[in-house]
Amino acid sequence: MRRTLEQGQRRGERRGGSSVIALLLAANGLTFLVQQLLPGPMLRYFALWPLGATPETLPSGLPAGEFHLWQLLSYAFLHGSLFHLAINMFVLWMFGSPLERDWGSQRFARYYVLCVLGAAAAQLLVVSTGAYAPTVGASGGVYALLLAFGLRYPNQYILLLIPPIPMKAKYFVVFIGLVELWSGIAGTRQGVAHFAHLAGMLVGLVLIWTQPRRR
Repeated sequence: MRRTLEQGQRRGERRGGSSVIALLLAANGLTFLVQQLLPGPMLRYFALWPLGATPETLPSGLPAGEFHLWQLLSYAFLHGSLFHLAINMFVLWMFGSPLERDWGSQRFARYYVLCVLGAAAAQLLVVSTGAYAPTVGASGGVYALLLAFGLRYPNQYILLLIPPIPMKAKYFVVFIGLVELWSGIAGTRQGVAHFAHLAGMLVGLVLIWTQPRRR
């Protein structure tokens, strides 16, 4: 009876579809619209700001903000541009949907949130020792989903857009991780939170390794 109930619950989770992903897509989209209407307040209060003293304004002229605890999560719903939003949401939908179907909504949501928090913690260490700037974007959680997809479906082919080369998911994860590591060390792409991306992947790896296996 217990086994039947557990199996029914798991089937119910899968039948529910990508409910968490749908909520994330809607929340990110609505937040971006509000961000376009109120860029100053949204950036000041909900982006991830470094610890410590803050200047009055940024080079862009927008008011600077200070760190608040909720920013460890809220920053992941802000984005720097429409292209930034579109890329993150496309990857979230493409690679997160099969994971939510396999894991269920609760595990998927927990994994995503913890990876976003881990990426934020790593980014605080980086930005608090460098130039003063806020951090926005869901990339920490998205990169963690890429890692999980590569581990769950290692032989699934992924098409690299530039250049358009098909690559197995397990090799793609290693490739993208090495690119982020090199970019973060060399500083070839300024304004991109490379170490936050890597931290999201690392937290995801720990969560997957420590997740009890179902019988």
